[in-house]
Amino acid sequence: MKTSPDQTSAPHIPCRHLRTKRMYIPVLAEGALDRDANDNDQSFYWCNKTQGALGFDDFPVHPCSCQPGRDCHET
Repeated sequence: MKTSPDQTSAPHIPCRHLRTKRMYIPVLAEGALDRDANDNDQSFYWCNKTQGALGFDDFPVHPCSCQPGRDCHET
């Protein structure tokens, strides 16, 4: 049985393959991958390696979960 990646690991460095549309809009780019979980966050995130919403470990990608300690994380 798979377990979810630890979302409290430190340091807070998102995976270099994590992407969101906000990264490509200059006025929104800063802080696009901030780790703060926001209940109103409607952003779509994808893994640049899998080209989808799931990482290689079959868990959803998000700044809160794409952190060191996840098997597929790369800095």
